[in-house]
Amino acid sequence: MEELNNKTVLITGGTGSFGKNFAKFLLKNYQLKKLIIFSRDELKQFQMQKELIDYQETLRFFIGDVRDLQRLQRAFNGVDIIIHAAALKQIPIIEYNPFEAVKTNIIGSQNVINAAIDQKVEKVLLISTDKAAQPINLYGSTKLCAEKLFINGNVYSGGKTKFSCVRYGNVLGSRGSIIETLLNSRDAEEVYITDELMTRFWITLRQSFDLVLFALDKMRGGEVFVPKIPSMKLVDLFEAITPKAKRKVIGIRPGEKLHEILLTEEESRHSLELDKYYVILPEGGDYNVDAQFESHIKAGKELPQGFCLISHSNIEWLTNEDLIKLIEE
Repeated sequence: MEELNNKTVLITGGTGSFGKNFAKFLLKNYQLKKLIIFSRDELKQFQMQKELIDYQETLRFFIGDVRDLQRLQRAFNGVDIIIHAAALKQIPIIEYNPFEAVKTNIIGSQNVINAAIDQKVEKVLLISTDKAAQPINLYGSTKLCAEKLFINGNVYSGGKTKFSCVRYGNVLGSRGSIIETLLNSRDAEEVYITDELMTRFWITLRQSFDLVLFALDKMRGGEVFVPKIPSMKLVDLFEAITPKAKRKVIGIRPGEKLHEILLTEEESRHSLELDKYYVILPEGGDYNVDAQFESHIKAGKELPQGFCLISHSNIEWLTNEDLIKLIEE
């Protein structure tokens, strides 16, 4: 993605786990014209500004909320590429504060789309989640809505601003994750597990960066890019990090799935398999799929009938040794 050089990039939710680390990655590896961090937490912006003092000539900070369209209009002026990572994500909290998630994850995403079109931004990429595939909780439902809004945002932009999505699973090392919780509880005598049958997809921060860069490079507008990533049983994760602790099963929390899906059987009918990724193409309508996505069609292959990517039947699995190695890295 050498074309990022001399570009102005903006990250919504730029002080979150992904945003902050992706910002560091971009600053270290590209000669950006400007990198704008857009978020509503002034303390995290202050801390991030001090941490990245060597990049002060390139780095800019915008206090704002994606719920505020007028503020987005101002922030997006002169921006070439937007990574939309701002979202409310904590499932149990969202279940008890549902409309707050709607305002941020759905209305906020539509605000991003409208402001990006008005300000003539080149590319806008949504960071989505496996929870959006066949959602059972409000978080997943709001992210599925955000995906649909982004895909159809291309119709309103007339191709002048391109909108696409990336969808992936749990991030190793992200703030508030089960792995972070267990690492802080390595000496505990007892740890709590929701269900011993539970499985999850896992992705490293670097893999998520590579996915985002790949999507930015290859997107034509309207795709959802899905990585080929491994799964792990929750009991194996606990065994790897807290092997001496007694496990107490407390049951699945409100809104949780036993297993996660990254690519549904229905989506696989209009998806292609690439080398390291799958790409979900839009289903016709206002899209001339064969012409618009010719490069994907040439590079990829159709998926077998009935294919779906679900965590408990995944081909690739993380071993305990793999997990420990990734955590140490």
